[in-house]
Amino acid sequence: MKLSILTMAAALVMTQTATAGMVHYAAALSGPAEAPPNASPGTGSALVTYDDVALTMRVQAQFSGLTGNVTASHIHCCTAVPGVANVGVATPTPTFPGFPSGVTSGTYDSTFDMTLTSSFNNTFRTNNGGTAATALAALLAGMDAGSAYLNIHTSAFPGGEIRGFLQPVPEPSTMLLSGVALAALAFVRHRRA
Repeated sequence: MKLSILTMAAALVMTQTATAGMVHYAAALSGPAEAPPNASPGTGSALVTYDDVALTMRVQAQFSGLTGNVTASHIHCCTAVPGVANVGVATPTPTFPGFPSGVTSGTYDSTFDMTLTSSFNNTFRTNNGGTAATALAALLAGMDAGSAYLNIHTSAFPGGEIRGFLQPVPEPSTMLLSGVALAALAFVRHRRA
């Protein structure tokens, strides 16, 4: 019985690894999260989904309550210390293609082909190996480490009105598999006692 539970847990983990493809990063956007912090009543959220099979990155954002009109939005990477300071832009400049401009609230949803050099700011790409693949590796490492942020610049705050550091979001199936593995270990431990 012990072996079959452990075998099942291992099989589930291997199945999850073989079908893994989507990695999610999320951020809550606010003025106090900017550097320097500001008192903007604006808020928002961002979800970045990287598909490691299709090599695409979907960026979804929603925002409202900004005090100025949107002038730009992009992802910056990678700060020396996670969650702190400012750093250069990693994604297309001056803004994400098609990001709402001249508004104080809105939504955005676009998918980027991360094999294209145009998916990156030229300076970021050059400083990170010069290719789309090396720039992507640096961006993913920054998002994994919590040292990349999405911000929205406005006419009231040209340096950025709201931002949030992107954090990895555990997949429900990963959490479930962790629970199964822990339960299997607890069962084996209980049976030995």
